Amino acid sequence: MIEINNVSKQYGTFQVLTDCSTEVAKGEVVVVCGPSGSGKSTLIKTINGLEPINKGDIRVNGTSVCSPKTNLSQLRSKVGMVFQNFELFPHLSIIENLTIAQIKVLGRKRNEAEDKGRTYLDRVGLKDQAAKYPAQLSGGQQQRAAIARALCMDPICMLFDEPTSALDPEMVNEVLDVMVQLAREGTTMMCVTHEMGFARKVADRVIFMDAGRIIEDTSKAEFFGNIEGRTDRARQFLSRILQH
Repeated sequence: MIEINNVSKQYGTFQVLTDCSTEVAKGEVVVVCGPSGSGKSTLIKTINGLEPINKGDIRVNGTSVCSPKTNLSQLRSKVGMVFQNFELFPHLSIIENLTIAQIKVLGRKRNEAEDKGRTYLDRVGLKDQAAKYPAQLSGGQQQRAAIARALCMDPICMLFDEPTSALDPEMVNEVLDVMVQLAREGTTMMCVTHEMGFARKVADRVIFMDAGRIIEDTSKAEFFGNIEGRTDRARQFLSRILQH
C-alpha cells in the first residue's frame, strides 16, 4: 500500500531524512517511534506530499507521490491524515467539519455526506456532539472528530502524526481506543507515536528512527521482546521509555 524508496530531504543545508526505505502492506499497522527531532513527522508527511522530498520515490497504492503528473489533491483525498493539533475548522460545527471535504472534493450530496458523517461520529462516540463547534469539545473529543473526518473520505490508508501528543493524559486513552479498533478492523495504518503500549497492542511492525535515518524496521515481537538484539540507540531509547 505504501512504498518508501531511498527518500532523503533537506531544509537548506540541514539533512532531515537520509536514504529512508520501508513499505507498509495493505491491512498492516506500522508504528514509527524515536527521539524528538529524528525525522518521524517529516517522514509521515512525505507520504501524501505535504513535505516534498529531494531524493527517492514514494508510492501509495501504486501512485507516485513525487511525479509531476500525480494529482496530489486527489491522492490526499484517499489518504487519511490525523495531525497533532486536530486541524478542525473552528468556525464550522463538527458535522460541517465532517461534510465539507466530502461535498467539495468527493462530490457527495449534502444529505449523503451528513449521513456518513453521523455514522462515523457515532463510531467514535460523538453522536451527540454533531451540532457543537470544536471549541466546545475537549481535546480528546476534537481528536476523535478529526479521525471521524478522515474516515468519512473512505481512505485507503490512515496516517497519524503523534495524535495524542497535544492531549491531557486523561484524554489519551479515548483516542487510542478508537485507533485500536481501526487496527483490529484491518485499516492500513502508519502511526508516529510515543505510546509504546499502543505499539505493543496493535502494531505489526515497529520502525525506529534517529537523526533522520531508519535504524530499525522489525516486527513488534522482535522490537520489544529482544531488546538485547537492538541497536545501541534503540536500546537506549527503549530503556528510557519502558521504565515508565
